[in-house]
Amino acid sequence: MKISNADFKRYSKQIILKKIGIQGQKKIASAKVLVIGAGGLGCPLILYLAYSGVGTLGIVDNDKIDISNLNRQILFTSNDIGKYKVDQSKKIVKKINKKINVKIFKEKLNKKNIKKIFQKFDIICDCSDNFNTRYIINDHCLKFKKILISAAISKFDGQIFNFNFKKKGPCFRCFMPEEPENENNCETDGIMSTLAGIAGTLQANEVIKTIISKKQLCTKEILIFNSLYSNFRKVKLTRNPNCTDQCLKR
Repeated sequence: MKISNADFKRYSKQIILKKIGIQGQKKIASAKVLVIGAGGLGCPLILYLAYSGVGTLGIVDNDKIDISNLNRQILFTSNDIGKYKVDQSKKIVKKINKKINVKIFKEKLNKKNIKKIFQKFDIICDCSDNFNTRYIINDHCLKFKKILISAAISKFDGQIFNFNFKKKGPCFRCFMPEEPENENNCETDGIMSTLAGIAGTLQANEVIKTIISKKQLCTKEILIFNSLYSNFRKVKLTRNPNCTDQCLKR
């Protein structure tokens, strides 16, 4: 893949970094990344992937924009209320760079459609807001050896995961074997708007690092942070000996 003169100028501040360079930018331009959920996490993630030059970007979401979304879902404005998130997200990405191949899926992810949606993407970004969807995404990525970069937020707290299922290591079920009885989400517990921005940006950072194949990824670790106290820490994540056969037999 060639980098055009226009793209060289657009991404020059990345290209001059020795750890990215022309070859790294070519990898970014060739990357195929799928984002599940165009909400508080998905919006900053989509923005930074687009501005970084990711060549193919998929977006999955069946929701319409509500006024309560506007404090943290930074792709949207009051003029977008009632419109589909994927439609507006695509418009914004195309304004950033019309050359980006944007594929939208205006449907709720489930076991029936996941294979068709995932098949043309190499890196999957989980920005969903419920455990059922997270388990479906985890299990499919594990089965087909996809790279899964996941983020979760609640109140003031966030977590980032990077699972490379092409290698041996833990999966999301190792961390959370069973769905909790009381599921926390933005609707019930509230959310600090800047937390979504921080987590989505960190998630985008993991995607770019993964694409350019640099070390210091959050694999086999959970990056945990609190936006109220600005505390960050990493916790080692190991394979659960009682996890599923699909996880343990890799």
